Amino acid sequence: MNRSSVLRAALAAGLLLAGLSAPTPALAATTATAAPVRAADGAYVVRETTVGPRLVDLTIQSPALGTTANVRLLTPDGWEQRRRGDRWPVLYLLHGCCDSYLSWTRSTDVASIPELRDVLVVMPEAGAAGWYSDWWNGGRGGTPAWETFHLREVRQLTERGYGAGPKRAVAGLSMGGFGALSYAARNPGMFRAAASFSGVLHPLRDASFWLPFFGRTGLDPYDLWGDPVAQQRIWAAHDPYHLAKRLRHTALFVASGDGTAGGPFDQPGATDSLEALIHQENLDVVDRLREVGVSIETDFYGPGTHSWPYWQRELHRALPMLLDALGTGRGAAVHSAER
Repeated sequence: MNRSSVLRAALAAGLLLAGLSAPTPALAATTATAAPVRAADGAYVVRETTVGPRLVDLTIQSPALGTTANVRLLTPDGWEQRRRGDRWPVLYLLHGCCDSYLSWTRSTDVASIPELRDVLVVMPEAGAAGWYSDWWNGGRGGTPAWETFHLREVRQLTERGYGAGPKRAVAGLSMGGFGALSYAARNPGMFRAAASFSGVLHPLRDASFWLPFFGRTGLDPYDLWGDPVAQQRIWAAHDPYHLAKRLRHTALFVASGDGTAGGPFDQPGATDSLEALIHQENLDVVDRLREVGVSIETDFYGPGTHSWPYWQRELHRALPMLLDALGTGRGAAVHSAER
Protein backbone atom coordinates (compact mmCIF):
# COMPACT_ATOMS: atom_id res chain seq x y z
CA MET A 1 0.00 0.00 0.00
CA ASN A 2 1.53 3.33 -1.06
CA ARG A 3 1.39 6.54 0.94
CA SER A 4 -1.44 8.18 -0.99
CA SER A 5 -3.69 5.14 -0.69
CA VAL A 6 -2.89 4.84 3.01
CA LEU A 7 -3.85 8.47 3.58
CA ARG A 8 -7.11 8.02 1.67
CA ALA A 9 -7.87 4.88 3.65
CA ALA A 10 -7.18 6.69 6.91
CA LEU A 11 -10.28 8.82 6.49
CA ALA A 12 -12.40 5.76 5.72
CA ALA A 13 -10.95 3.94 8.73
CA GLY A 14 -11.76 6.85 10.97
CA LEU A 15 -15.33 6.98 9.80
CA LEU A 16 -15.65 3.23 10.36
CA LEU A 17 -14.39 3.28 13.92
CA ALA A 18 -16.14 6.50 14.86
CA GLY A 19 -19.28 4.39 15.12
CA LEU A 20 -17.78 2.66 18.17
CA SER A 21 -18.19 5.76 20.31
CA ALA A 22 -21.46 6.63 22.00
CA PRO A 23 -22.30 10.32 22.48
CA THR A 24 -20.73 11.83 25.57
CA PRO A 25 -23.30 13.24 28.00
CA ALA A 26 -22.84 16.70 29.44
CA LEU A 27 -21.59 16.66 33.01
CA ALA A 28 -22.21 19.20 35.74
CA ALA A 29 -18.77 20.20 36.98
CA THR A 30 -17.17 22.02 39.87
CA THR A 31 -13.73 23.41 39.11
CA ALA A 32 -10.96 23.99 41.62
CA THR A 33 -7.42 25.26 41.33
CA ALA A 34 -4.90 22.45 41.29
CA ALA A 35 -1.99 22.18 43.67
CA PRO A 36 1.33 23.33 42.16
CA VAL A 37 2.63 19.84 41.40
CA ARG A 38 5.04 19.34 38.50
CA ALA A 39 6.54 16.36 36.70
CA ALA A 40 10.28 16.22 36.08
CA ASP A 41 9.92 17.73 32.60
CA GLY A 42 7.72 20.59 33.80
CA ALA A 43 4.29 19.09 33.08
CA TYR A 44 1.71 20.40 35.53
CA VAL A 45 -1.98 20.28 36.32
CA VAL A 46 -3.78 23.33 34.98
CA ARG A 47 -7.21 22.46 36.34
CA GLU A 48 -9.02 19.96 38.53
CA THR A 49 -12.71 19.40 37.81
CA THR A 50 -15.02 17.28 39.93
CA VAL A 51 -17.42 15.65 37.47
CA GLY A 52 -19.27 13.17 39.66
CA PRO A 53 -19.03 11.03 42.78
CA ARG A 54 -15.38 9.92 43.10
CA LEU A 55 -14.64 11.30 39.60
CA VAL A 56 -12.06 14.04 39.07
CA ASP A 57 -10.74 15.27 35.72
CA LEU A 58 -7.25 16.71 35.47
CA THR A 59 -6.22 19.03 32.65
CA ILE A 60 -2.46 18.73 32.20
CA GLN A 61 -0.12 21.06 30.37
CA SER A 62 2.16 18.53 28.69
CA PRO A 63 5.57 19.22 27.14
CA ALA A 64 5.44 15.69 25.72
CA LEU A 65 2.36 16.58 23.70
CA GLY A 66 2.98 20.28 23.20
CA THR A 67 -0.55 21.02 24.39
CA THR A 68 -2.99 20.20 27.18
CA ALA A 69 -4.63 16.81 27.64
CA ASN A 70 -7.08 15.35 30.13
CA VAL A 71 -6.98 12.49 32.60
CA ARG A 72 -10.00 11.14 34.48
CA LEU A 73 -9.45 9.76 37.99
CA LEU A 74 -11.84 7.37 39.69
CA THR A 75 -10.79 7.92 43.28
CA PRO A 76 -10.79 5.38 46.14
CA ASP A 77 -12.65 5.68 49.41
CA GLY A 78 -10.97 8.20 51.69
CA TRP A 79 -9.17 9.95 48.84
CA GLU A 80 -10.72 13.37 49.46
CA GLN A 81 -9.45 13.29 53.05
CA ARG A 82 -5.99 12.03 52.04
CA ARG A 83 -2.95 13.17 53.96
CA ARG A 84 0.55 13.62 52.71
CA GLY A 85 2.03 10.16 52.27
CA ASP A 86 -1.25 8.33 51.67
CA ARG A 87 -0.89 5.97 48.72
CA TRP A 88 -3.23 3.66 46.82
CA PRO A 89 -2.60 0.96 44.21
CA VAL A 90 -3.22 2.19 40.68
CA LEU A 91 -5.12 0.71 37.75
CA TYR A 92 -4.58 2.44 34.41
CA LEU A 93 -7.50 1.98 32.00
CA LEU A 94 -6.62 2.79 28.39
CA HIS A 95 -9.18 3.72 25.73
CA GLY A 96 -9.46 2.55 22.14
CA CYS A 97 -9.08 4.16 18.76
CA CYS A 98 -11.30 7.09 17.87
CA ASP A 99 -12.40 7.57 21.48
CA SER A 100 -11.24 9.48 24.55
CA TYR A 101 -10.49 9.44 28.26
CA LEU A 102 -14.26 9.65 28.90
CA SER A 103 -15.01 6.28 27.38
CA TRP A 104 -14.60 3.89 30.31
CA THR A 105 -16.95 5.80 32.61
CA ARG A 106 -19.32 6.58 29.73
CA SER A 107 -19.67 3.05 28.38
CA THR A 108 -19.08 0.69 31.34
CA ASP A 109 -20.00 0.31 34.99
CA VAL A 110 -16.42 0.86 36.16
CA ALA A 111 -17.42 3.69 38.50
CA SER A 112 -19.79 1.41 40.43
CA ILE A 113 -17.60 -1.69 40.81
CA PRO A 114 -17.27 -2.22 44.59
CA GLU A 115 -13.89 -3.95 44.31
CA LEU A 116 -12.36 -0.78 42.83
CA ARG A 117 -13.10 1.35 45.87
CA ASP A 118 -9.59 0.59 47.20
CA VAL A 119 -7.87 1.54 43.94
CA LEU A 120 -7.02 4.80 42.18
CA VAL A 121 -8.19 4.27 38.59
CA VAL A 122 -6.36 6.49 36.07
CA MET A 123 -8.00 6.93 32.65
CA PRO A 124 -5.78 9.15 30.47
CA GLU A 125 -6.38 10.77 27.12
CA ALA A 126 -4.42 9.00 24.38
CA GLY A 127 -5.50 10.81 21.24
CA ALA A 128 -8.08 9.46 18.84
CA ALA A 129 -5.23 7.47 17.28
CA GLY A 130 -2.15 8.13 19.40
CA TRP A 131 -1.27 4.43 19.61
CA TYR A 132 0.39 4.73 23.00
CA SER A 133 3.71 5.68 21.44
CA ASP A 134 6.19 8.49 21.14
CA TRP A 135 5.84 9.20 17.44
CA TRP A 136 8.91 8.62 15.27
CA ASN A 137 8.20 11.54 12.91
CA GLY A 138 10.72 10.49 10.30
CA GLY A 139 13.44 10.14 12.93
CA ARG A 140 12.95 13.65 14.33
CA GLY A 141 10.94 12.58 17.36
CA GLY A 142 8.99 15.33 19.08
CA THR A 143 5.24 15.53 19.57
CA PRO A 144 3.01 13.70 20.10
CA ALA A 145 4.86 11.61 22.68
CA TRP A 146 2.05 9.63 24.27
CA GLU A 147 4.21 7.07 26.05
CA THR A 148 6.15 9.86 27.73
CA PHE A 149 2.93 11.65 28.63
CA HIS A 150 1.43 8.55 30.26
CA LEU A 151 4.39 6.85 31.88
CA ARG A 152 6.37 9.89 32.99
CA GLU A 153 4.16 12.94 33.18
CA VAL A 154 0.84 11.41 34.28
CA ARG A 155 2.57 8.86 36.50
CA GLN A 156 4.73 11.46 38.24
CA LEU A 157 1.89 13.96 38.69
CA THR A 158 -0.50 11.37 40.14
CA GLU A 159 2.23 10.04 42.43
CA ARG A 160 3.30 13.49 43.62
CA GLY A 161 -0.10 15.04 44.10
CA TYR A 162 -2.95 12.54 43.91
CA GLY A 163 -2.09 9.51 46.02
CA ALA A 164 -0.87 7.09 43.36
CA GLY A 165 1.38 4.40 44.81
CA PRO A 166 4.05 2.14 43.30
CA LYS A 167 1.76 -0.86 42.77
CA ARG A 168 0.41 -0.55 39.22
CA ALA A 169 -1.66 -2.57 36.76
CA VAL A 170 -2.83 -1.61 33.28
CA ALA A 171 -5.73 -2.71 31.09
CA GLY A 172 -7.18 -1.51 27.81
CA LEU A 173 -9.41 -2.27 24.86
CA SER A 174 -8.54 -2.41 21.15
CA MET A 175 -5.83 0.26 20.66
CA GLY A 176 -5.68 0.43 24.46
CA GLY A 177 -5.17 -3.33 24.69
CA PHE A 178 -2.13 -2.81 22.52
CA GLY A 179 -1.05 -0.02 24.86
CA ALA A 180 -1.43 -2.18 27.95
CA LEU A 181 0.80 -5.02 26.74
CA SER A 182 3.23 -2.78 24.85
CA TYR A 183 3.72 -0.50 27.86
CA ALA A 184 4.21 -3.44 30.22
CA ALA A 185 6.74 -5.07 27.88
CA ARG A 186 8.65 -1.89 27.06
CA ASN A 187 8.88 -0.95 30.75
CA PRO A 188 9.55 -4.17 32.69
CA GLY A 189 8.70 -3.84 36.36
CA MET A 190 6.48 -0.77 36.00
CA PHE A 191 3.25 -2.81 35.92
CA ARG A 192 2.53 -5.90 37.98
CA ALA A 193 -0.26 -6.96 35.63
CA ALA A 194 -1.60 -6.15 32.19
CA ALA A 195 -4.91 -7.02 30.53
CA SER A 196 -6.03 -6.66 26.92
CA PHE A 197 -9.60 -6.80 25.63
CA SER A 198 -9.81 -7.20 21.83
CA GLY A 199 -6.35 -5.69 21.70
CA VAL A 200 -4.28 -4.99 18.60
CA LEU A 201 -1.47 -7.22 19.84
CA HIS A 202 0.55 -7.91 16.70
CA PRO A 203 0.36 -4.82 14.45
CA LEU A 204 3.40 -5.81 12.39
CA ARG A 205 1.55 -8.97 11.29
CA ASP A 206 -1.17 -6.84 9.67
CA ALA A 207 0.76 -3.65 8.97
CA SER A 208 -1.00 -2.76 5.72
CA PHE A 209 -4.35 -2.98 7.50
CA TRP A 210 -3.35 -0.86 10.49
CA LEU A 211 -1.51 1.92 8.68
CA PRO A 212 -4.74 3.74 7.75
CA PHE A 213 -5.81 3.76 11.41
CA PHE A 214 -2.57 5.50 12.38
CA GLY A 215 -3.63 8.48 10.27
CA ARG A 216 -7.01 8.85 11.99
CA THR A 217 -6.16 12.31 13.40
CA GLY A 218 -4.88 13.69 10.10
CA LEU A 219 -1.23 12.93 10.78
CA ASP A 220 0.94 11.03 8.30
CA PRO A 221 0.49 7.38 9.39
CA TYR A 222 4.15 6.70 8.57
CA ASP A 223 5.13 9.20 11.26
CA LEU A 224 4.13 6.74 13.99
CA TRP A 225 6.73 4.00 13.50
CA GLY A 226 7.83 4.58 9.92
CA ASP A 227 7.50 2.13 7.05
CA PRO A 228 6.87 -1.44 8.26
CA VAL A 229 9.63 -2.74 5.99
CA ALA A 230 12.25 0.00 6.15
CA GLN A 231 11.62 0.65 9.86
CA GLN A 232 10.67 -2.88 10.86
CA ARG A 233 12.92 -2.61 13.91
CA ILE A 234 10.83 0.30 15.25
CA TRP A 235 7.57 -1.57 14.64
CA ALA A 236 8.93 -4.65 16.39
CA ALA A 237 10.11 -2.54 19.34
CA HIS A 238 6.45 -1.72 20.08
CA ASP A 239 4.80 -4.99 19.02
CA PRO A 240 3.88 -7.31 21.95
CA TYR A 241 4.55 -10.39 19.81
CA HIS A 242 8.17 -9.37 19.42
CA LEU A 243 8.43 -8.25 23.06
CA ALA A 244 7.05 -11.48 24.53
CA LYS A 245 10.15 -12.37 26.57
CA ARG A 246 9.94 -9.03 28.35
CA LEU A 247 6.56 -10.00 29.84
CA ARG A 248 7.85 -12.97 31.83
CA HIS A 249 7.34 -11.29 35.19
CA THR A 250 3.98 -9.64 34.47
CA ALA A 251 0.61 -11.23 35.24
CA LEU A 252 -1.33 -11.26 31.96
CA PHE A 253 -4.93 -11.55 30.76
CA VAL A 254 -5.88 -11.56 27.07
CA ALA A 255 -9.44 -11.77 25.72
CA SER A 256 -11.13 -11.49 22.34
CA GLY A 257 -14.06 -12.77 20.35
CA ASP A 258 -13.66 -14.30 16.92
CA GLY A 259 -16.05 -12.01 15.04
CA THR A 260 -18.53 -14.74 14.14
CA ALA A 261 -22.28 -14.47 14.57
CA GLY A 262 -24.11 -15.61 17.66
CA GLY A 263 -22.52 -13.46 20.35
CA PRO A 264 -24.74 -12.79 23.39
CA PHE A 265 -24.60 -8.99 22.98
CA ASP A 266 -25.08 -8.81 19.20
CA GLN A 267 -27.99 -8.64 16.81
CA PRO A 268 -28.79 -11.97 15.15
CA GLY A 269 -26.41 -12.70 12.30
CA ALA A 270 -23.98 -9.88 13.19
CA THR A 271 -20.36 -10.61 12.28
CA ASP A 272 -17.24 -8.48 12.62
CA SER A 273 -14.19 -8.79 10.36
CA LEU A 274 -12.19 -6.40 12.58
CA GLU A 275 -12.65 -8.61 15.63
CA ALA A 276 -11.81 -11.67 13.53
CA LEU A 277 -8.49 -10.14 12.46
CA ILE A 278 -7.70 -9.07 16.02
CA HIS A 279 -8.54 -12.57 17.24
CA GLN A 280 -5.88 -14.07 14.99
CA GLU A 281 -3.33 -11.59 16.30
CA ASN A 282 -4.29 -12.51 19.85
CA LEU A 283 -3.90 -16.23 19.15
CA ASP A 284 -0.45 -15.63 17.66
CA VAL A 285 0.69 -13.56 20.63
CA VAL A 286 -0.60 -16.03 23.22
CA ASP A 287 1.17 -18.87 21.39
CA ARG A 288 4.37 -16.82 21.34
CA LEU A 289 4.10 -15.95 25.03
CA ARG A 290 3.65 -19.59 25.99
CA GLU A 291 6.50 -20.59 23.67
CA VAL A 292 8.89 -18.39 25.65
CA GLY A 293 7.55 -19.57 28.99
CA VAL A 294 5.19 -16.74 29.93
CA SER A 295 2.13 -17.71 31.95
CA ILE A 296 -1.06 -16.06 30.71
CA GLU A 297 -4.77 -16.19 31.44
CA THR A 298 -7.00 -16.05 28.36
CA ASP A 299 -10.67 -15.77 27.50
CA PHE A 300 -11.21 -16.55 23.84
CA TYR A 301 -14.97 -16.52 24.06
CA GLY A 302 -15.90 -17.30 20.46
CA PRO A 303 -18.76 -15.40 18.76
CA GLY A 304 -18.71 -11.68 19.45
CA THR A 305 -18.08 -8.29 17.89
CA HIS A 306 -15.71 -5.41 18.60
CA SER A 307 -18.01 -3.64 21.04
CA TRP A 308 -18.43 -2.31 24.56
CA PRO A 309 -20.65 -4.97 26.15
CA TYR A 310 -17.86 -7.52 25.69
CA TRP A 311 -15.18 -5.17 27.02
CA GLN A 312 -17.19 -4.42 30.14
CA ARG A 313 -17.67 -8.15 30.73
CA GLU A 314 -13.98 -8.85 30.18
CA LEU A 315 -12.95 -6.10 32.61
CA HIS A 316 -14.95 -7.94 35.27
CA ARG A 317 -13.37 -11.25 34.28
CA ALA A 318 -9.87 -9.76 34.43
CA LEU A 319 -10.39 -8.03 37.78
CA PRO A 320 -9.42 -10.96 40.02
CA MET A 321 -6.01 -11.18 38.35
CA LEU A 322 -5.52 -7.40 38.32
CA LEU A 323 -6.53 -6.97 41.97
CA ASP A 324 -4.44 -9.92 43.12
CA ALA A 325 -1.43 -8.33 41.43
CA LEU A 326 -2.19 -5.01 43.15
CA GLY A 327 -2.49 -6.74 46.51
CA THR A 328 -5.85 -5.21 47.43
CA GLY A 329 -7.26 -8.43 48.86
CA ARG A 330 -10.31 -7.98 46.61
CA GLY A 331 -9.42 -10.55 43.96
CA ALA A 332 -10.87 -13.44 45.94
CA ALA A 333 -14.05 -11.43 46.54
CA VAL A 334 -14.55 -11.00 42.80
CA HIS A 335 -14.04 -14.72 42.23
CA SER A 336 -16.62 -15.50 44.92
CA ALA A 337 -19.16 -13.04 43.51
CA GLU A 338 -18.89 -14.58 40.06
CA ARG A 339 -19.66 -18.10 41.23
